[in-house]
Amino acid sequence: MAPEQDPGGGARRVFRFAPSPNGYLHLGHAYSALLNFRWARACGGRMLLRIEDIDRERSRREFEQALLEDLHWLGVHWDAPPRRQSEHLADYSAALDTLARRGLAYPCFCSRADIARACAGKKDWPRDPDGSLLYPGTCRGLSEAARAARMASGAPFSLRLAMTDTLATIEAPLTYREFHEGDSGAVVTATPEVWGDVLIGRRDVPASYHIACVLDDHVQAVTDVVRGVDLEAATGLHRLLQALLDLRTPDYRHHRLVLDGAGKKLSKSSAAPSLRALRRQGLGAADVLADLSRRMNVPL
Repeated sequence: MAPEQDPGGGARRVFRFAPSPNGYLHLGHAYSALLNFRWARACGGRMLLRIEDIDRERSRREFEQALLEDLHWLGVHWDAPPRRQSEHLADYSAALDTLARRGLAYPCFCSRADIARACAGKKDWPRDPDGSLLYPGTCRGLSEAARAARMASGAPFSLRLAMTDTLATIEAPLTYREFHEGDSGAVVTATPEVWGDVLIGRRDVPASYHIACVLDDHVQAVTDVVRGVDLEAATGLHRLLQALLDLRTPDYRHHRLVLDGAGKKLSKSSAAPSLRALRRQGLGAADVLADLSRRMNVPL
């Protein structure tokens, strides 16, 4: 079922597909792109494309060109030029500076190995929804002088959100609307605390996915975020960042994942067959759509 046409005030709904150009698109990407495109067209909305190329080491132009070709081959089109995150790094940096000036973010000099050592031997140390060890707070208590000295020495650092302090600034419960793949919807209370002092600015890329995502959705006036259910847990954190940065909150529609024969999520890292490879095997776009319709039991 497509979203309703008019969310209020006569505004057109805006959808976006936001792939990272660090590999070729596979069937999982195709399903997400097609849902966004079909729902946008069904309700008279707009379809946007965002290239999430903030990771400059892994992003490659040949992958970007390939994904543009694959989407056109599928019949997915967009209504404005693609937005590339690499062209908006100053916006993300400004947002991070805002949080740091408010005392809600702090520099962290710990590597992953440092965190693992700090948590070693502590039974059942909690993990975040992505499976990473929750940050033990090693750098949270550093004095301003100590932080300044380490930064002046050139020590690499990331930025972390001071979760407890940040939540103390929020007066009302954080909520958002979740519709999944077209149900009647429900108001969900966000639980960003499950992420602990999450990274929002990384040493190897200018900003985290979380900061870039919420800023881009705001700037692009996205009304409906349609993405895989594997990102549903991140929505609580995104809702918190929206509140902190005074950004609009879209509706969320987390869809099922396309799985392989073993019931595992398709991914680039697991060498899932790419759309490009399927094309080389002689399959047409209609074949891919029929396969996805069968797998997911929905018309495409």
